[in-house]
Amino acid sequence: MKKGWQVFWHTFFWVCMIAFFSLIVHNNTKISTQGLVVIFGLYGIINIGLFYLNFLLFIPLFLNRKKYLRYILTVLGAMLLFGFIKYGVGLGFKEYVLTHERGGKVIGFASYYTSAFFTSLIFVFLSTVLKFTLDWFLNERIQRDLENQRLSAELSFLRSQINPHFLFNSLNSIYSLAYQRSETTPEAILKLSEIMRYMLYECNDNKVDLGKELTYLKNYIDLQMIRLGSRAFVDFEINGTISNQQIVPLLLISFIENAFKHGVANNPDTPIRIRMDVNAERLDFRIENKKHNFNKDDAGGIGLHNVKRRLDILYPGKYQMTINNDTDTYTCKLSLYL
Repeated sequence: MKKGWQVFWHTFFWVCMIAFFSLIVHNNTKISTQGLVVIFGLYGIINIGLFYLNFLLFIPLFLNRKKYLRYILTVLGAMLLFGFIKYGVGLGFKEYVLTHERGGKVIGFASYYTSAFFTSLIFVFLSTVLKFTLDWFLNERIQRDLENQRLSAELSFLRSQINPHFLFNSLNSIYSLAYQRSETTPEAILKLSEIMRYMLYECNDNKVDLGKELTYLKNYIDLQMIRLGSRAFVDFEINGTISNQQIVPLLLISFIENAFKHGVANNPDTPIRIRMDVNAERLDFRIENKKHNFNKDDAGGIGLHNVKRRLDILYPGKYQMTINNDTDTYTCKLSLYL
């Protein structure tokens, strides 16, 4: 909140408080308007002055710096001084301040000073409570902002890992096609171009349309099938309505990428099976592949650790992921609440 608005709301609050108590006293006593101005106006300014002296000066200068003894002595000194100030004002307006309404008896110094001291103590206490409450909320907001910045930086780092990892594997595939002088090399380059366009320009938001993400996955599968040619067997099935649904981008690619990299895709009896069921609230993703016993590249594990961390950040408590790593088959199931 800007300082101008802070001053406005603080002033508005005190004016309303003084007016409210003046109205109550005026309706229940015979104090004149001039007496109300002295009691609530002048004394209100004095008490409010002590309130902000503690709020703006004493607490930041001593209490926040853990100079507790200095703070206590300073506050006590201020309350004692303000007690004399109040009594001095009372002498100037004796008929309104130091004289009982009934009987006209004058209030003694000790009695009035004790009452004034405890009134000052109340305002000091209120200002201390307000200061600590505001500082607590401010610190909470700062901590939330820092945590959000940290998570945003971590997500950016995780996404930066995806692109080089994916590009490295795709370029290896295209290099293999070019080395074999395959006629499908231009088509593979075109597919890679479409994939990179999506990754660079269309998935910079926290979430993207599910339909676009699925098109991206299909392009990747097509690119791998071009590389493998007639030796590739993939069963990709989508059930449900994908329109008006959104998902965090580049979330599922690591599962498919690992299936091609570490699995067997050239056996028609055990194709890579990818199934996705979508409804209004949930996405169920399942991928299964036969394991390639001779492909033990540990670098492929980066992707799944990446996905797990992104799920923890972006879908906390809204997903379930199970992985069955059997002797011959690798299966992963992901249920995601959209």
